[in-house]
Amino acid sequence: MSENILEKINSASDVAKCSLEELKTLAGEIRGKIINTCAANGGHLAPSLGTVDLTLAMYSVFNPEKDKIVWDVGHQAYSHKILTGRKERFSTLRTKGGITGFPKRSESKCDAFGVGHASTSISAAVGMAIERDIRKQDYSVIAVIGDGAFTGGEAYEGLNYGGTIGKNMIVVLNDNEMSIDKNVGAMSEYLSHIRIMPQYNKAKKELQEFLKGFPGIGETVWNAAGSVKDGIYALLTPGSVFESLGYTYVGPIDGHNIEKMQEIFQKARGIEGPVLIHVRTTKGKGYSFAENQPHKFHGVGKFNYDTGEMIKKEGAPPSYTDIFSDALIELAGKYDNITAITAAMPSGTGLKKFSGVYPERFFDVGIAEEHAMTMAAGMAAVGGKPFVALYSTFAQRAYDQIIHDVCLQNLPVTLCLDRGGLVGADGPTHHGVFDYSYLRHIPNMVVMAPKDENELRNMLYTAANYNGPISVRYPRGSATGVPVKEGFEQLEIGKGEILSRDSKAIVLLAVGSMVKQAVKAAQFLKEKDIYTTVVNMRFVKPLDTGLIDELVRDARLVVTLEENVLAGGFGSGVLEYLADAGINTAKIMRFGIEDKFIEQGSCPELLELCGLLPEQIADRIAKNYGDL
Repeated sequence: MSENILEKINSASDVAKCSLEELKTLAGEIRGKIINTCAANGGHLAPSLGTVDLTLAMYSVFNPEKDKIVWDVGHQAYSHKILTGRKERFSTLRTKGGITGFPKRSESKCDAFGVGHASTSISAAVGMAIERDIRKQDYSVIAVIGDGAFTGGEAYEGLNYGGTIGKNMIVVLNDNEMSIDKNVGAMSEYLSHIRIMPQYNKAKKELQEFLKGFPGIGETVWNAAGSVKDGIYALLTPGSVFESLGYTYVGPIDGHNIEKMQEIFQKARGIEGPVLIHVRTTKGKGYSFAENQPHKFHGVGKFNYDTGEMIKKEGAPPSYTDIFSDALIELAGKYDNITAITAAMPSGTGLKKFSGVYPERFFDVGIAEEHAMTMAAGMAAVGGKPFVALYSTFAQRAYDQIIHDVCLQNLPVTLCLDRGGLVGADGPTHHGVFDYSYLRHIPNMVVMAPKDENELRNMLYTAANYNGPISVRYPRGSATGVPVKEGFEQLEIGKGEILSRDSKAIVLLAVGSMVKQAVKAAQFLKEKDIYTTVVNMRFVKPLDTGLIDELVRDARLVVTLEENVLAGGFGSGVLEYLADAGINTAKIMRFGIEDKFIEQGSCPELLELCGLLPEQIADRIAKNYGDL
C-alpha cells in the first residue's frame, strides 16, 4: 500500500484512480491536514472531519470538474477544497488573501455554487438540473446537505419542487445527528425514527416469500396487492416521506464505509428521477476531542492540536454576546412577558444560558428565521415582549416578515443583531454590514447600536420598555472593557450624546462600534493640533436631528462613521436630513464600507482594508481639513 497518497492527488479526477485501500489511507491524511490547518487558523473542524470518507467515495464516482456538486452551507467542504486543486494553499484557509472557508465560484471551477447560509443547496441543484436538460447537456447534479440545514424551510421548498418536476438529480442527506446546536422540529424527529426502524426491503422480501409460499395464488396475490403494498410500504419504508415527494430513497447507510458508498453512488447515477441518499456520519471523525465534543469543535478558533484546548487571549473583556446574555436574563427577572427566540443558534447568540434559567420562555425554532420573526409578531400581538436574537447576516432572511408582520402592525418585537459589522475570517457571507440600510427605511422601526457594554445593557432595557419594533446591533467578539454598571438606564429614543467638544469646526458623528474609532481618531488629530467634537449618535433611526442642527451650524466639516455599507446607511440618513432641512455645510465626509463585498481576514485587517482604523480616519480628515 502506498504512503503519502495525498501527494499524488492534484485534482479530483485523481481520486478515481485510487484503490480502496489507498482511499482509506488518503482519508487519514486529509483529516490530519484539516486538523492541523484548523488548529492554526480556526475553522469548521468537526463537520468537515465527518465528511472525508463521503467526499472520497463521491469523487471516486463523480467528477466535480464536470458534475455539479453543491455543498450546503459549506461547513463540511474542506476535503472538497483539498481534493480540487487547493491542497497547497489549504494552509491559507480563512486568512486575508487565502482560500475561503466556504465554496466560492470565483475560487475554483469545482465550486459549482457559492454558499454560506443554510438550506440553499437543493434549490440550486434543481435549477442546475433544469438548465442542464434545457441545454441538453450531460452531467450529474448532486446536493450535499446536512441534517441541520435540512431543518430550514428553503430545503423543503427545493425538495418539494425537485420531486414535482422529476429531474435526474441526487440529494445526499449527511445525517450526523447534530448541527451547531441540537436540531429541532418534526424532520429531526423523523430522521431519528429512521435510524432505528427496520429496513423496508428486508421486510418486503420476507412478505413476498411468505405469500409465494401458497402454491397457485401467492404470486397472484402479491402482484394484485397494490394498495396493500402501499400501506405496508408506508409503515415499513424508512424514507416513505421522501418517496411520497417523488424521490427514490436509499439509506440510511454508513457514511464512513467508502466501498458501500461507491456502490450506492454508482447505482444512483442510473436511476431515473430524483434520488435521496441518506448517509450517517460521525461529526469530528478521526479526532477524539472533536468526536467527544462536536458542539465545541463545530466552528473553532485556534487550538492546541495535542490537547484540544482553545487558545484564548489572556485578560480579554467579556464578549458583547455574553453582555447581551446576562442582561436579558436580568431583564427577564423584572418582566415576566419577556421571551427569547433564536434560529438554531442558542450558543452563538448567547441564549443557551437564558434557556437554562428560563426554559419555558426560550424558543429555538431551527433554521427558520422567517418563522422566528412571524412567531415573535404573534406573541407580541397578544401581550408578549419577544427578543429575537439572530446574527445580522441571517436576519436578512426574514426581511419580509420584519416589514409585513412586525413593523406594519407596529408590534413590540426586539431584534437583537449579533455579529454586526465585519466579522473576520468567515468572510462576505457572514459580515453583518447591511442592517442599518435594510432596517432604517422601514416605518415604525427604531434602529440603535451601543458604543460599549453598558450602553448595550441600557438599550436592551429601553427596548423592554418600548411599545413598538426596535433593533439593537452589536459586534462580534470582546466588548470595550469598561466596568459593567449595576442596574439599567432608560435611554430617550432618538437622542445622542456629546463625548468631547474641543472645537466646533470638525464634528465626528459616530454610531455603534465606530464610536471607539472616532474617539481614538480625535486623539490622533489633537496631536496634530486639529480639534474636534465627538458625538455618540446611538440611534441610526430616529436621528437626533436637534443635536445635528446644533452642531453643524458652526461646523466646517461634518464626518459620519459607521461599520455598515455607505449606501443607505447612517451617513446616508444624515445627508438626507441635511438636504431636506436645507442645511448647508462646508463639507461632509462619510466613513463606512464601500459598494463591494469585503473578503475574509482578521477584523483589524478588514478595518484597515476599509479605511476604518483610527489612524486612517485621522489622516484622511487632516488632509481634507487642510483644504477647508
